[in-house]
Amino acid sequence: MSNGIGKEFMHMTKYQYLTASDQMKGIQQSPLELPYDRSKPIIDLPKPEDIVVKNADVRRVIESRTSIRNYSKKPLTLEELSYLLWCTQGVKEVIPGTATYRNVPSAGARHSLETYLLVNNITGLLPGVYRFLASKHKLMEVNLQPDITDKITEACLGQNIIKLCDVVFIWSAVAYRMKWRYGERGYRYMHLDAGHVCQNLYLSAESIDCGACAIAAFSDDDINYLLSLDGDEEFVIYLAAAGKK
Repeated sequence: MSNGIGKEFMHMTKYQYLTASDQMKGIQQSPLELPYDRSKPIIDLPKPEDIVVKNADVRRVIESRTSIRNYSKKPLTLEELSYLLWCTQGVKEVIPGTATYRNVPSAGARHSLETYLLVNNITGLLPGVYRFLASKHKLMEVNLQPDITDKITEACLGQNIIKLCDVVFIWSAVAYRMKWRYGERGYRYMHLDAGHVCQNLYLSAESIDCGACAIAAFSDDDINYLLSLDGDEEFVIYLAAAGKK
């Protein structure tokens, strides 16, 4: 009987099977963040240092955290969205050409994730898909077509939470950004990093009386297509809905 693809993946990404990474070979790494279309509308977000949130006890937040699937009709404010983005992928420091230091851990500070948002109910934002430009702490319009929420819901196997929440965080992985240092084992780390980011969303959402729910059931090919990702060099790795309780 076959061990299955999962077991084979875990076996073949053991250190004993790794070859020299491109970093070891002296090959230059890829950019720390994907380039963006400068012709697209860019939306300023409230600056992290200007965001005011109430003090939250860490233990209370951790013990209160749970997956929330039902939300009020009250919209998230742009300031609250900015806070959630800052907590999940905020860039604290850039070492040009080397690394970014963010509010979440990442293997080797590679930070291979990019953040897309499906906006449903955010004050001051039109519904649609946006990309978070982490190093600039801004949003870029990607797709404001009226049916994009329906299409992403379908790509998420019809889960109605996609439509009911205020915003869906969609995290993609840029594979080479991690593989450059860690080779094929880097695929393990991309998934671990996605978990770090999503947990930060849960905790930061809880701290401002919001809720979140992780989503791992989706059609990879369909959602990659909707975001114009090739599914190989960049692919959706995880999603989470968020909204006001």
